[in-house]
Amino acid sequence: MAFITGLVLIDAPASALNNIGKIEGTLTDNSTGVKFIRTREGAFPYVSAQAFRYWWRRTLEKGNWGWKSAPVFREAKIAYTEANPIAWWDDDLFGYMRAPASKASARKKTADVGLPVKEAVTRISPLRVGTLVALAPVPLVNDFGVMARHEGDPVPFEHQFYRATLHTLLSLDLHAVGTFTYIKRSGHLHLDEIRVKEAEKAGLEKLPAAKAYRLPLEERLLRITALLEALTRLEGGAKQAIHYTDVSPDILVLAVTKGGNHIFRHIFTTDAQRQPQLHLAALRETLTACADDILSPIYFGWPHGYLDHERERLEAALASNQLGAGWANRVVIQHPRQVVAALCRDLADNPTWLA
Repeated sequence: MAFITGLVLIDAPASALNNIGKIEGTLTDNSTGVKFIRTREGAFPYVSAQAFRYWWRRTLEKGNWGWKSAPVFREAKIAYTEANPIAWWDDDLFGYMRAPASKASARKKTADVGLPVKEAVTRISPLRVGTLVALAPVPLVNDFGVMARHEGDPVPFEHQFYRATLHTLLSLDLHAVGTFTYIKRSGHLHLDEIRVKEAEKAGLEKLPAAKAYRLPLEERLLRITALLEALTRLEGGAKQAIHYTDVSPDILVLAVTKGGNHIFRHIFTTDAQRQPQLHLAALRETLTACADDILSPIYFGWPHGYLDHERERLEAALASNQLGAGWANRVVIQHPRQVVAALCRDLADNPTWLA
C-alpha cells in the first residue's frame, strides 16, 4: 500500500493562531491565552490537529476545486454528517461516524434531512495530520490593550502571542481514498445496506474479495488533487485581524512511500540559536535506509525568501552527492504549488499507487 507522506513548516512571526480562555495570573478579567505545551525547556505553542483540519476543510469549501462538503445535522447533544462518502468528498477523505437515531423525533428529523442509517457506520480518515507544534520553546508575549472608542474609562484587555516555526506531519492513505468497505467491524463498516445500494446505483466498481466498492480512478484523483492544492493555499487561524499570519506552508515536503510510517519526521531541527535547520545527516540516513520505500521523487516545496541558506545547503548537498548517488535526480526543490502539481501528475501516471 502507498501513502503520500508529508511534512509542513509554517512561519508564525508574531501570531496567536489557536487560543484558550483566560490567561493565568493576569490583572485584567478580559484576557485570552494561546495554546502551548509546558515543558522543562519552556513553552511550545501549538495549533491543535482539529483546528488544522478545520482550516483545511474551510479552504477546500471556499476554493474552486468543485469540493463537495457533506451537510452537517444536529440533534440535542450530537452532530454528524450524512456519512455518505460516495457523494461527499470530505466524508471520503476526513472520515465519519454515525449511528442510527434512537429517539422517534430524531429518527423523523434525520429521515427528513439526510440519508438514514440502518446500523452504525464509521470510516477512519484516510488523511492523518499531527498537531502543529513549535520546533523550539519560545517566550510567550503578553500584550496589554484597551478599548477606548467610547466615553468614560477605557476597557482593558490582554492577550498572548508568540514568534515560532510550527511543524507537523501528515499522511494520506492512497488505497483508502475512494474505496469504501462493508466489513462489519468498527472503522471498516463504511457502507451499510442503504449505502451499498447507493454504491451500486452510482455504478462503483465492486471488489468482492475486499468487501468494498471503489470510485473510478479519475474521481479519486480529483479528490486528492483538490486536497493537496488546498493545502498550498491554506487559510485560517485566530487573531488574524491584529496578527495576520499566512498559514500556507513555508516548507512542504511530499513523497509517495510504501507503508504509513513517516520516514521524514526528523529531517528538520533547530540550531544553537533555536532557528529552523535542515538536518542533513538525518536526511542522508533516511535516504539510505528507506530507499526501497520511496516510490516517487521527493518534493521539497520551498519558496525563495524563506530560510534561503538552508535551501542552499540542500542544493549543495545534492550537487556534491553528499546525500548519496542518484538522489540529485530524485529530489525536486520548487515552490509548494509547483511540487503539488508535479506530484499530482505522478499519481495520474502511476495508478498502481492507488490500487
